[in-house]
Amino acid sequence: MKINEGMKKEFEFILQKGEGQYIEFKEKVSGLDKEIVAFANSSGGKIFLGVNDASEVKGIEITNKLKSQVQDIARNCDPSIKIDLNEIENVKGVIVVGIEEGENKPYSCKDGFYLRMGANSQKMKRDEIIEIVKNNNQFDFDSSYFRNQKDFNHEKFDTFLKRWNLKTDLSSLDILRSMKLVDGDKNFSNASLLLFGKEVQQIFPSAYLECVLFKDKDGKNIIDRKRINGDLFEQLNEGMIFIKKHLKVKYEFPDEMRREIYDVPLRALEEALVNALIHRDYSFKGANISLFVYSDRVEILSPGGLVSGFGEGDFGNISIRRNELVADIFSKTDYVEKIGGGVRRMRDLCLEQGNSEPKFDIGSFFIIKFNFGEKTVEKTVEKTVEKTVEKTVEKILDAIKKNSKITQKDLENLTGLTRRGVEWNVKKMKEKGLIERIGSDKGGEWNVK
Repeated sequence: MKINEGMKKEFEFILQKGEGQYIEFKEKVSGLDKEIVAFANSSGGKIFLGVNDASEVKGIEITNKLKSQVQDIARNCDPSIKIDLNEIENVKGVIVVGIEEGENKPYSCKDGFYLRMGANSQKMKRDEIIEIVKNNNQFDFDSSYFRNQKDFNHEKFDTFLKRWNLKTDLSSLDILRSMKLVDGDKNFSNASLLLFGKEVQQIFPSAYLECVLFKDKDGKNIIDRKRINGDLFEQLNEGMIFIKKHLKVKYEFPDEMRREIYDVPLRALEEALVNALIHRDYSFKGANISLFVYSDRVEILSPGGLVSGFGEGDFGNISIRRNELVADIFSKTDYVEKIGGGVRRMRDLCLEQGNSEPKFDIGSFFIIKFNFGEKTVEKTVEKTVEKTVEKTVEKILDAIKKNSKITQKDLENLTGLTRRGVEWNVKKMKEKGLIERIGSDKGGEWNVK
């Protein structure tokens, strides 16, 4: 069956977006079974045969034999998987394999069980297979479609498309359908409203970000507090503003360019906040995401532990996607560089700055803790003190050379130090053999060695 010209425009848009949670490109038939199984075990998707990983249309010879081969591959999965095969009008050499989310999970092929995670199909482990069997009928929050169009802000969505350069001739509604934010009956998903809703908190009262600044490390005295409403992008941006406002910053000038060094690397904190927004359990009522800034650390708390089927040993090694639609939209932005690499990036960024690695507590809440850069601060303080002492010593030596009978009071005025400060520096200089006192304290004089 050939799909009309409208599908051609959608196809062009899909090529621009690239592979994702619901889109796979394959140049040849080999390995097709694991992709079909992965989509059936997840939320469905489309495979474009004749397109390589670089989004280039290479073309494949479309014959009845090829179609039968693809159907046989799907039928030979266990259990069999129903697929749709379509060609795109005026697009030669591309066949679209449509797979719906399966009703009899888990599905397997000859190489095992696979699950779609971002733009990749990953082989499932034993515990994951058991978990997917247990949760076959589990409520999928972000892809549930029952929201009215009146709650959706089309201007926000259009701004999103322009900002991230997702150009297309398709209508907004068709784009929303291709992103699975709207179903065939024009029902909007929970994900679409979390991302582009008009009054998000009226629909999801707990979907907000609570930011708190504490005076101490024990969290007893609150200095500043802000509740951030709005969509997930607004929460991210306002949350980062709160962080920048309340973290200490020092400046370095490598190559005459100013560089800002915060207590915790901002990119690591942004990564953590993005992860919290993407992966929180939005069905968890009465709990919100919290951002706590203490005198010695930053903590980000997100409702919901690890995604079902993943153990703590998997954390940081494979991608975790509780809200697939939300994660897929964020993957189109520069907030998410590479799905699945967030934990490693956070660790690397902290270590590069001299901070300790972030710590993770996983229970009913997912908690990320960033300690301030104590080592970095210590080194900076040491260097600053050393430079200050060197300059003070130079001032005192120069003053003594010019006037061997200079008084302590004169040195205080010259250096800006207190009496004790001058005494300390003079003592250190004498111990190092830089100067000596000849005669009495009152009637004597200084000699520079």
